[in-house]
Amino acid sequence: MKGLFIVIEGPDGSGKSTMAKMIGDYFQSKGKEIEFTREPGGTAISEKIREIILDKNNIEMDYKTEALLYAAARAQHVNEKIIPCLKSGKIVISERFVYSSLVYQGIGRKLGINEIKTINDFATSGLQPDLVLFFDINPKKALQRKLGINGGDRLENENISFHNLVYEGYRKIIEYYPNIIIIDASRSIEEIFLDVKNIIENVKF
Repeated sequence: MKGLFIVIEGPDGSGKSTMAKMIGDYFQSKGKEIEFTREPGGTAISEKIREIILDKNNIEMDYKTEALLYAAARAQHVNEKIIPCLKSGKIVISERFVYSSLVYQGIGRKLGINEIKTINDFATSGLQPDLVLFFDINPKKALQRKLGINGGDRLENENISFHNLVYEGYRKIIEYYPNIIIIDASRSIEEIFLDVKNIIENVKF
């Protein structure tokens, strides 16, 4: 791979979209070609799967179905978009990747980290990001911010206990994935980006 794959993770409402744009602007100012994307989504097929997953009316969706749909969307995303962009030398900035499934479905839905890792290793053919940034913020504070903006989707409207499980899940998997860098997302945007800038300036490209 000639490009650079950056993943942004964190609770719903932690400011991932804002930071993704700021990171992209930084690299573009350096003359780099950027590809912004998200999960679930990123391609026409993956976006259709996203609509099914996050539809508030799909309250009867089985947790295993949910996990498999995420993996299916990711498989299409990786093979249709991420890998070709990396091969062409682009910097790919993705809001969420496998780590979200590990914590939301593996821990939040209690399906098991190993089980979720297995289906996603298959979906991604083992693709690993070059850099993973975890935006650390109290889930209740972050969720209030997100729900206040657009009312939230099916997962965002889950009980706060679910979001607390997800947050603790992130803290747990960080122990096993040393490539995940923790960013204090409770501060101002300017303070957060200063930290991020210092990190990405040391990334070899």
